[in-house]
Amino acid sequence: MTIKESLDMLEDILENAKQVPFANKKVLVDPDRIRTIIDDMHYNMPNEIKRAETVSDEKERIIAEARKKADQLMKTAEERAKILIANETIVKQARELANDIIAKANSMEKEIREAMCIKLDKLFEQTEKSFANGLADIKQSRAAVKAAARKKKDD
Repeated sequence: MTIKESLDMLEDILENAKQVPFANKKVLVDPDRIRTIIDDMHYNMPNEIKRAETVSDEKERIIAEARKKADQLMKTAEERAKILIANETIVKQARELANDIIAKANSMEKEIREAMCIKLDKLFEQTEKSFANGLADIKQSRAAVKAAARKKKDD
């Protein structure tokens, strides 16, 4: 017997059932006969329905697996995002520190150049004075030599 035939039989039983007196929409049926029809329906259930149930169960399993994988991917993505944000913060701090170091180095270079120019100017001034004194001594010595030579000539 097919499922359709079994359903038709159930409809027939309900349509031909006797009404219970003083009970609205209640009827008397033979439970053994209905149970036999239901058992027959279970036994003769088409393979497509059985496959549909299997597919439905498999679908639920796949959906559950997909949700689990999606959750794992989300956790992984969140962890990676946190790492990237942390790395970005570290890089930003490193850049700021590097910029501070460069600014201090440029400032120190300027101070060192200025100090060096002042020191060199003093050294050149001292050297110039030493040469001037040396030149004056040479001129004096030369004049003394000339004077001594004239004196010897005159004597």
